[in-house]
Amino acid sequence: MFMNDNLYMSRCLELAKSGLGNTYPNPLVGAVVVHNQIIIGEGFHYKAGEAHAEVHAINSVKNKELLQESTLYVNLEPCSHYGKTPPCVDLIIKNKIPRVVIGMQDPFSKVNGAGIKRLKENGINVKIDVLKKECEELNKRFITFHSKNRPYIFLKFAKSLDGFLNSDYHKEKTPFYITNKYSLQYVHYRRTQEQAILIGKTTAILDNPKLDARNVENLTNPIKIIIDLQLEILNHDLQLFNSQNKVYIF
Repeated sequence: MFMNDNLYMSRCLELAKSGLGNTYPNPLVGAVVVHNQIIIGEGFHYKAGEAHAEVHAINSVKNKELLQESTLYVNLEPCSHYGKTPPCVDLIIKNKIPRVVIGMQDPFSKVNGAGIKRLKENGINVKIDVLKKECEELNKRFITFHSKNRPYIFLKFAKSLDGFLNSDYHKEKTPFYITNKYSLQYVHYRRTQEQAILIGKTTAILDNPKLDARNVENLTNPIKIIIDLQLEILNHDLQLFNSQNKVYIF
């Protein structure tokens, strides 16, 4: 029977995005169960330490007998090790799911092909690298950390057409905005998706920013990191300290 693997993998990616900002240090994962070209179950990884996407997808299937005739789609290789939750491959094998389609192999050293190997050893038909480029883009933060041992970094700045980041007239300790309220809202939205935000001491003193995501309806705020060689910001009553979010000073 013809199966549109790309279509169902796209749905996995769509579901996975629902966990943005909440899954660190885990990746973004969505899963879909398909029977006779109809989605009968789906789920995504909500938060680190909680059940993985495959668990939510399988548990959402009302008639568990259909699992033995279904295909499981997941954008990242199912885990094969015990962490805060049991291995997802065990659940897949237990439910006798005959076919698993995987977007990309997991670069995490404790998985990294081991999940795929176990599925195949148990007679499961495994297909990998479906929409691989899109899957890698979604989890570029996770991949960068495990393959390069560093964070994935976004650089954010606003520049005038003639090349300036600030104004000579900016003497008061209030933010100087080149941009508008819409771009500011977008920046706050991006903050909800990242683990940390870093600025220098001068920005902390002159702009006195809160470094939160107050302009969007999301309670996820990033960790604050300040570069301050002489610890000068400790002598100021700055807004960035007026929250429960962690502040690291280097």
